[in-house]
This record gives sequence, structure tokens and C-alpha cells, in this order.
Amino acid sequence: MIIDISCYPTQVVDLAWHHAGEPFTGERLLQMMDGPYFVNGKPRRIDRAFIQPPQGNTIYTWTDAEMDGRQSIDAYMAYSLELTQKYPDRFLGCFVYNPRCGVKNGVEAIERYVKDHGFKMVQFQANMHAYRPDRAKDWVRPALDKCAELGVLVKVHTGDGPYSIPTEWAPMVNLYPQVNFIMAHFGVQTGGVYCFEPFQMAMEKPNVYCESGWCLQSRIVEFAKELPKHKILFGSDTPPNEPGMWLRLLEVLCTNPPQGMNLDEDTLEDYLGNNVARMIGLAPAPAPKTFEEANARLSKPVAPQPVIPLY
Repeated sequence: MIIDISCYPTQVVDLAWHHAGEPFTGERLLQMMDGPYFVNGKPRRIDRAFIQPPQGNTIYTWTDAEMDGRQSIDAYMAYSLELTQKYPDRFLGCFVYNPRCGVKNGVEAIERYVKDHGFKMVQFQANMHAYRPDRAKDWVRPALDKCAELGVLVKVHTGDGPYSIPTEWAPMVNLYPQVNFIMAHFGVQTGGVYCFEPFQMAMEKPNVYCESGWCLQSRIVEFAKELPKHKILFGSDTPPNEPGMWLRLLEVLCTNPPQGMNLDEDTLEDYLGNNVARMIGLAPAPAPKTFEEANARLSKPVAPQPVIPLY
């Protein structure tokens, strides 16, 4: 099973990236997910994706004088919620916590989106929302208290200074050992290359995981040799990225050294989706063994799978 943990469909052009072309809608994302992509010579699709609003779209609502904090949150989450309800077999919900809309509003929204709408992940984007996660304790701790209570995954944006350097999350990682933290983008983004920080954190802390997208190819080989097999999770950051190149980043692990490490296909499948599937209560699925088996899967709809409540 392939699960992309970082996708950002939108019904309006992303208000931060201002990318060219038409809005990258849920339907465009589904078309991209269907590929097919060739992984070790076999045609594959991205079976499921965690979706959330582009971070730029979570900024402008809080400046709207006609909306209060709760209304602002529901406004920026509306399209993601719509898509998870319209395509429950393909999309999983990720709630974006913006403390600028009010901490109480945000914490209450985490509970609503998890309990009422089945969301299984919460993202913190400290750089876009302008707070230091190690200093803004009154903003961050109440939200993490709720995430711990509900048992949801916490994905933190990393790779940008001044507020999204991975080790700035270290105090919270230590304070909440019961919360599983995913270091989004492996510490690599527009602001810097901090990939060794998530690697070291994941090696030292049982509750830290690394998203593969954006990491340097040579470093992912180096890190995969050392990290426990359940610690690497596939994410593409689509858009602006295209998922095929990040699938290739992990597929290359199955090739010979020095570019690869002769990784077995079962472990690759864990990286591609089975690891995160287990974390949210979905049954893992084995990699297809032959071209014919893989091709046959493409003609079948993704089977709905019950998600075990985590709270």
C-alpha cells in the first residue's frame, strides 16, 4: 500500500506559493495519484493520501474581520473536509493547527475534526504562523495535550528558519513521549538543509519519525542504513512537488550500493505506506510480486478499510 502523508489540494490558487495555472483541486490530485508510477518495474498508484489546506490558505482567513477564530478555522479546513467526505477511500484528513485563530478555538477544532470527521493527523507550521515551538508554550502545549489525548499523529513542518528548524521541536518531543512526531520534509525546505537533525532525533527518540520527501538522495541511503525500519514514511509535498520523483527516492534503495543498499521490497513497502497504515489502524498490504499482479490492482478500486479509533 502506498500512502502519501503530505498533499495539499485546493479549490483556489495557493495563497503562499502563487503557483501558475489552475487550482490544484482534489480531482487533479486523484488523477496524479492514479499514475501509474513504476516502482521496481511494476505499475503502481498512490492508494491514499493525507490531505490538508496549503499553508498559505491558513493565513488569510484569520485576518478577515468578518469571521471569528472558529469560523476562520472552518473556512480554511472546508475544502479538505469536503474532499475526505467525497472520497473517503482515497483521502485521509490532516488538520492544520493555527494558534493565531485562538488557542482555545484550535484545540476545540482538533477534537471536532478528529472525533466528528475522522481526521488522524494534525500539522503544526510554526514558520508560516510565526511562532517558536520551543518558546510559544502557551500556544503549543494545549494543542499537543489534545493530540496526546486523542492519539493522533503530529506532523511538524521542518526545514525553514527561523521557526521550523527541527531541533526547535526537541523540547516538545521530550515533553510528549506518548505523541508520535513526524518531521515533515526531513528537515529540508526553502530555508535550509537540516536533514541530520531529524535523523538524529529519530535515532534517539522512539516517538520521532521522518518523512522522506525533500531529503537528499545520498542522505536517504545513509539514513536508511541506520534508522529502524518503521521510522521512514513516504510524503511528497504535492503540490508543488510531483510524487513520482519522491517514490524514486525510496525505490533507489533497492538498487546496488553505493547509490542503493539492496533493500528488500517488503521494507520498501513499509516505507511507502505500510508503516503509517499501522500507525493509524489500517491493515498493511503486501507489495505486488509480479507485473501482472500490480497491473491487475490498478483496475480495481481502492478497497475501503475501517480505521480503528485511536482515542
